[in-house]
Amino acid sequence: MEQEARDTPSAGPRTAGDEPSDVGMDDFESYVHVELDLEKNDGGPEGTHSGSYLTPAVLQKEDENADEEEEDGDDEDDSDSGTDHFNTEKSGTQLQRCERQAGGNSSLPDTFQTSHLLFYERFKAYQDYMLGDCKPSEVKAFAADYLEKVVEPCDWLALWSTDVFDVLVEVCDLDLKDLKACVRLVLPLQCDTRGCELTEEAMASLLEATQHRLPLQELLVVYEQSGDFDQTALALEHLRFFYTHIWRQWDEEDEDDDFDYFVRCVEPRLRLYYDILEDRVPSGLVAEYQSLLENCSQCFQKFSVLRRGLSTDSDTELDNVSMVEGLKLYDQLETLKRKLHIIENPLLRYVLGYSGNASQKCVQSRGLRASGMKVVHVVTASCSTTQLQSLLSDRLLPLCSSEDTDIQFYRDPVSAVENSHQGDVVIVLPGIYSVSNSIFLPDSITIEGFGLPDEVVIEKKNKGDSFVESTGADVRLSNIKFIQHDAIEGILCVRQGTLNMENCVLQCETTGVIVRTSARLTMNMCDLYGSKGAGVEIYPGSVCSLVGNGIHHCKDGILIKDFAGELDVMPSITMENNVIHNNEGYGVILVKSNNGEQPGVPLDQSEDGPAGPTAEDKQQAGVTDPTDLTRSSSADVKSESAENSNSTDCDGASTSGRKWHLIRQLSRNKETSCSRAVQDLMDHQIFVSIQGNQFRRNGMGDLGTFFY
Repeated sequence: MEQEARDTPSAGPRTAGDEPSDVGMDDFESYVHVELDLEKNDGGPEGTHSGSYLTPAVLQKEDENADEEEEDGDDEDDSDSGTDHFNTEKSGTQLQRCERQAGGNSSLPDTFQTSHLLFYERFKAYQDYMLGDCKPSEVKAFAADYLEKVVEPCDWLALWSTDVFDVLVEVCDLDLKDLKACVRLVLPLQCDTRGCELTEEAMASLLEATQHRLPLQELLVVYEQSGDFDQTALALEHLRFFYTHIWRQWDEEDEDDDFDYFVRCVEPRLRLYYDILEDRVPSGLVAEYQSLLENCSQCFQKFSVLRRGLSTDSDTELDNVSMVEGLKLYDQLETLKRKLHIIENPLLRYVLGYSGNASQKCVQSRGLRASGMKVVHVVTASCSTTQLQSLLSDRLLPLCSSEDTDIQFYRDPVSAVENSHQGDVVIVLPGIYSVSNSIFLPDSITIEGFGLPDEVVIEKKNKGDSFVESTGADVRLSNIKFIQHDAIEGILCVRQGTLNMENCVLQCETTGVIVRTSARLTMNMCDLYGSKGAGVEIYPGSVCSLVGNGIHHCKDGILIKDFAGELDVMPSITMENNVIHNNEGYGVILVKSNNGEQPGVPLDQSEDGPAGPTAEDKQQAGVTDPTDLTRSSSADVKSESAENSNSTDCDGASTSGRKWHLIRQLSRNKETSCSRAVQDLMDHQIFVSIQGNQFRRNGMGDLGTFFY
C-alpha cells in the first residue's frame, strides 16, 4: 500500500510552473507521518498547521487504482479504494477542530480548522489540482471539475455561515455547475444570530427563496473524527479562499483570454496576501492597495450597469452620451487595474514602489525654542573620565562658547532627537544603542558619533515601516553605524528637505536609502551593504549626490526611477568615485516607462512583435536589459489619463455601436515590462556629473534598464 500511495499520479491538471514546496510527492507519505508525530508532541497553536499538510495527498482520490497494471497479482492492494492514504498508519481525521466562539450556550457543532494553511499548501492546491493552466474564462469549469473529484456528493452536515447568522444544514446534493449545494434545514433549528432573531419558519422561508441552493463557499463542514470529510473541508476552504482573496470580478472580462491565469494572477496575488499577512509589505502600501481594490470594484460596477443599459444597434443622442461616459469609465477602470497589477507583481512592486506611506507618523517641525537657547544633547549609557575629557575639549567647549547654549544628557538617541529643536546638536558617544521606535528628523539638526562608525552603533530591533525618516530642511548625520533588523521599508528615507550624510555605515535588511520626490541627499564616504532591495533608491524630481561611497552586496546597487509622475521632472544625480560591487543584480539600474503606450492600447508590433517571450514570462523571470541606459527625458512622456480622455471624446463623437464593440476587444495590456536596446549611460540627462566610479562583480552587469 505504501508503494501504491507513492506511485499514484496526482488528480488534476498540472503546469510546468515552479514547485514552491520542498516536499516531493514521492516521499510525501513518510513526510506526513513525521508531521503526525510532531503534532502529537506539540500541543501549541502551531498544531493547526500540521493537520493542513493533508492537502496534496487527499486530492488523489480519483487515481487510487492508477497503477493496477504495475501491481499485477496484488489483488488486495488493487481492491482497496485508498481514499485516505493516512489510514495505512492511523485512522481518523488529520485536521484540527475549530471550536465555536459564540459562547457556552451555542447549540451549533464545531467545524474543521482549515483557515491556517501555509502558502505552499494553497499554491500546490491551486496549481496542481484546482486551476492548473486554465484561462480566466475556464476558472469556474476547472473549479467544478476539482470539486467533483474530492467533495462528498451528499449526506454531510455544514454550517451555512453569513455575516448575520450561522445555521446548521444538511447537504443533499451538489450543483457543481453553479458551485452550489442543495441543502435542507436540520430540525429542530440550530443557529447563532448576530443582531437579529430567526425562527424556524423564517429560516425555512429564506431557504425556500434560495430554492434550497447555497454557494459552496458559504458552507463550513461540521467536524467529524472519522476523517471521511477531511477532503471536503479542505476543498471548500480552497474554494472559499480563492473567491475571497484571489478572484476579481473583472478577471473574466479580459478579452485577451489566452494566458495562464495561475501564472499571471493567482500566484502574485497569493504571494502578496502572505507577504501582507507576515508584515513584509509597508502598511502604507497595504492601505493603498485596499483603497485601489475598493475603487476598482465600484468603477467596475458602474461600468457594468452602463454597458447593460446600452443598445449596440441604437445611434440616439442618449446612447452617444452613454458611450462617452462608458469610455471614460473604461479608461478609469484600466488605470486602476494597472495600479493594482503593479502592487501585485513582486518585480514591479520592487522597481516602481509607491508614492507615500498613508499611515506614516506625522511629526511636525518644532522650530526654534522660544527662548532662543541652543542645546547640545549628549547620548551615552556610561563613559570613562578620559572620554569625558576628550568630549569636553574637542566638542563641548567649541559648541558651548556662548551663554545661550545648554548641555543635556540622555541614555538613548531616540529621546535626544525627540527633544531636539532646530539648530541643536546631538553627540552620540561610543556604544551599542538598541532602539525599538523609528527615528524621525523633522528639524534641521546635526547628529554625530563621537568616534569611529563601528564604535557608535544604533540598532533597530522591532518591526516597523522605516528606521530613520528625514523631513528637515538641513539634517546632518556623521560617524554612526545604523543596523536594521526585521524592518519593512528602507533603513533611511529622505521624504523631503535635505539630508547630508558623511562617514556612516548602513547595514541594511530591506531597501537601503530612499530619496523621495523633491528631496535632496548628499552621501559622502559611506558604506552601505546587505539590502534585499536597492542600496540607494532614487525617485523622480529628487536631487542626489553620491561621492566616495561603497555600495555592495545588495540586490541592486542604485535604482533610479525615471518615470513620468505628477511633477514630470527627472531626478538630478551626481556620482563620483563610488565603488559599486558584488551586487546580485545590476550596479546601476534605470526604471522607465514605455513611451507611447497607454492602458488598453496594444503595443506597437514593430517593437513588441508576436515572436519571443511574452510579457508575463518576462515579469515572472524579472527580465531587464544588460546594456547601457538610454538618453531620454521623462518630460517627453505625456500623462496617460489626459491622452486617454482626449481619445474617448473622439470615440464618442463617432458611431457609438461600433466604438462600443471596439472597447470590448481592446487588449488590456496588463503585462507591460520589457527590455530594449539603449544607448550610453554617461550621456543620460539625469546625471549632472558621473566620473571615477568603479563597478566590480555585479551579478547581472554594471548598468541596466527596466521598461514597464
